[in-house]
Amino acid sequence: MKKVSGNKIIWGVIGGGDVCERKSAPAMYKIPNSEIRAIMRRNIEKAEDFAKRHRIPYWYNQVDQILSDPEINAIYIATPPSSHAELTLKAAKAGKAVYVEKPMATSYQECLTMIEACERDNVPLYVAYYRRALPNFLKIRDLIQQGAIGDVRLVNISLYKPFNHNTNFEQENNWRVNPAISGGGYFHDLACHLLDFLDFLLGPISQATGISSNQTKMYAADDIVSTAFSFENGIVGNGTWCFTTANCAERDLTTIVGSKGTIEFATFSDSRVILTTDQNGREEFNFTIPEHIQEPLIRLVADDLLGQGTCPSTGVSGARTNLVMEKMCKAIIVN
Repeated sequence: MKKVSGNKIIWGVIGGGDVCERKSAPAMYKIPNSEIRAIMRRNIEKAEDFAKRHRIPYWYNQVDQILSDPEINAIYIATPPSSHAELTLKAAKAGKAVYVEKPMATSYQECLTMIEACERDNVPLYVAYYRRALPNFLKIRDLIQQGAIGDVRLVNISLYKPFNHNTNFEQENNWRVNPAISGGGYFHDLACHLLDFLDFLLGPISQATGISSNQTKMYAADDIVSTAFSFENGIVGNGTWCFTTANCAERDLTTIVGSKGTIEFATFSDSRVILTTDQNGREEFNFTIPEHIQEPLIRLVADDLLGQGTCPSTGVSGARTNLVMEKMCKAIIVN
C-alpha cells in the first residue's frame, strides 16, 4: 500500500463538529511531521471560524475543493456515518490516504466498498477507534498478554445511560438517533468503541446474536440491545446496552473473567483499570487521558503513513466491528 510522499502528513479535514474540535484536529497539528492545510464544511462561515481559531490556512465549502488541493496527502473524514463511504471513495480516487471517524459506515456492505476502493486506488484506510492506543486500554492488553488473570473465560458488558443523557431527544438534528444517518442509535455510536477494542484485545468475534428494541419510542432508533457473542478462540461474552434508564441505574462496566482473576474497566466514564486475582487481591491502576483523546492513535497513523510504524486500526478491523453490530441488532421474533 502506497504511503504518503514527502516527510510530512498534510491533512485536509472534512467536517468540523465537536469531535473534530476537541478530540482530533488539534492533535493533527501538534504532533511532529503533521499539519492541517485546509478544512471543509458545508457552511463556509463555520469553516472559516474553525480555520481561524485553529490557524488553518485554507477553508472550503465544497468537497472537490479540498480533494483537488495537490498539497494535501491525507483526508480526515469527520462527518456523520452516512457520508463516510461516499467521501472515502472520492478521497481514494483523488489519491489521498483516509482516516475516517467511527463507526466506519452505516453498514458492513458500505465498509467493504470503502476497503475495495482504497485497495484499488492504492491508498491506506484507517478508522478512528482510538482506544486501541490509549494507555488504560493498552494496560488491559498487557495484563491479558502477561497472563495476569490466567486463561480468559468470558466478557460481561453493562452500559446503562439515563434517559436524558447529554442530549435533547426531540432535537431534529440529533443524527445519532437517526438510523438513516448513523446506521442505528446510541448503540452504534457508543458500543462500537468497546466492540472494536475487544477485537484488538481478544481477536475477532466469530459469532454474535442479540435482541434490539425501541422500548420508549422517543426516537426512530432502538434504545436497548442485549447480546451474546463468542470469539474465534472460544472465549464467550454477553452484554446489554440500555439508553433510557433511571439516573440511579447508570452503569459503565466491562468485566473480563479469567481462570485466575478478573479485570474491570469502564469504556467512557473512568480511566481506572482494576485487577483482582486469587493470589494478590485487588490492585488499581490509574491513568491520565490525553487532552486530545485521539492523539495517540493519530501519532500511529502518521508514523504508518511515513513508514515509521504500524497503525492497529484499519479499514479491515473497522469493518469487522460493523459486521458484529449488525449481527447483534437482528431481533429474534418468536411467534
